[in-house]
Amino acid sequence: MQNKQLLIFDFDGTLIDSVPDLATAINIMLEQLGLPTYSLETIKGWVGNGSRLLVERALVGKTKIAEGELTTVEADHAEQLFLEAYSNLKVSKTVAYPDVDTGLQKLHAAGFTLALVTNKPIRFVPKILQSFGWQDWFVEVLGGDSLPTKKPDPAPLLHVCDTLGITPDKAVMIGDSKNDILAGQNANMDTLGLSYGYNYGQDIRDFDPTQAFDDFAALVDYLLKD
Repeated sequence: MQNKQLLIFDFDGTLIDSVPDLATAINIMLEQLGLPTYSLETIKGWVGNGSRLLVERALVGKTKIAEGELTTVEADHAEQLFLEAYSNLKVSKTVAYPDVDTGLQKLHAAGFTLALVTNKPIRFVPKILQSFGWQDWFVEVLGGDSLPTKKPDPAPLLHVCDTLGITPDKAVMIGDSKNDILAGQNANMDTLGLSYGYNYGQDIRDFDPTQAFDDFAALVDYLLKD
């Protein structure tokens, strides 16, 4: 993409497939609470809005949560159990999606500034980045609890732009879910969607990203075009 300087990436569902670990931790939480557990595919449909909503969806067994279904105390306790379980996993099943490692290398080498904005709690992000050797490629990293609001609010994206001194028209938001696309649109920047991640069973193209791709390699090729 011509005249673009900053690429802001989502994390889960865009660069990494973390659902196996998230599902394991959610089911550990449910077992501790004496509640039924769920399949990986079911839990995958609940991922993308941060740990709190993931936990709440698991507690009620569905994506839509009616007011009054959960108390704050119940959700707080369950979320703490989930975060402890996720922190204590002995073996990580989180993997990078195909071509992400080489793709990030190419984009970094081409001179793009790379940033990461995820709704995952920030405490988990550095360790995962280090496990893939990506920690030096991203000059700015924000988690879902780094600021008072998270995606689809544009604030994290605008914060990154302001911190780096790059205007939104020179930036691109890249992600797999409607939260990423809406955040980018709300920040008045171009958006690139990936169809393979976690988007609650919806086609990423339904949210009108600037362009959409079915694999990471195609996205990289697009970005590197003159």
